[in-house]
Amino acid sequence: MAVNNIQFTKIEIQIAKYLFKHYKDRYNARQLSRILNINHAHANKLCNLLADKKLLVREEIGNSVFFSYEYDNNLAIKFMEYTLSLEEKEFPEWLSALSHSLKKFKDCIEMGLVFGSSINTKDFNDVDVLLMYDIEKSKDIKRIKDEIRKSELVEKPIRYIDITEKDILLNKEDKIFYNMLSENLVFHNPEKYAEVVRKCHK
Repeated sequence: MAVNNIQFTKIEIQIAKYLFKHYKDRYNARQLSRILNINHAHANKLCNLLADKKLLVREEIGNSVFFSYEYDNNLAIKFMEYTLSLEEKEFPEWLSALSHSLKKFKDCIEMGLVFGSSINTKDFNDVDVLLMYDIEKSKDIKRIKDEIRKSELVEKPIRYIDITEKDILLNKEDKIFYNMLSENLVFHNPEKYAEVVRKCHK
C-alpha cells in the first residue's frame, strides 16, 4: 500500500470508529448511511476504500455486502488506538468541566469512558461514567469521587459504574453493557479500551 493512499477523511474515520466500537455487529452501507447520516452511495464507496486500506473486513451475505472492523490486523488496531486518543479533545463543550474533573482518576484507573445521553445532548439529567480499575484502588477512587462532588464544578449528578476488566469480559454479551462499551467517549487509556474491545469481539 503506497503512502499516498493512506489519507483518511473525517467520515472514513467516523465509519471506522463506529464499526470498531460495535464489536458484536456488522453493517451494510445502507445501515451505516442511516446511522451516521450520510449518503448511501458515499457510505458504500468509503466502506470499500476502508476495506482496501485493511481497516474493514468485507463480507458478502446473499446479495448484501456487510462490513466489520479488521480486529486481527495489528496496524488497524494501532490506527484505532491513535484515533481514540483524540476523543478526549472531542468532548462536547458542555462536558468540559466534567472532562477536567475526570483527569483526577488517571493514576488510579485502567480505563475510563463517558456514555449515555450526556455525550449527545446538552439536556441531560446526569452523567454516566464507567471506571475500570483494580479493587485495591477502591479507597483512592472513593476519595476522588468525593473531591469531584464537593468541588461542584460538574452541575449534574455523576453516576459511576465501577468495574474490573474481568467483569467486562464476563458481561460482554449483555445488551446494556454492550451499549456502554459501544456508545461512548474514551477519556482515559484508549489503548486499553482498544484491547478490551478486541477481547470482547473474540
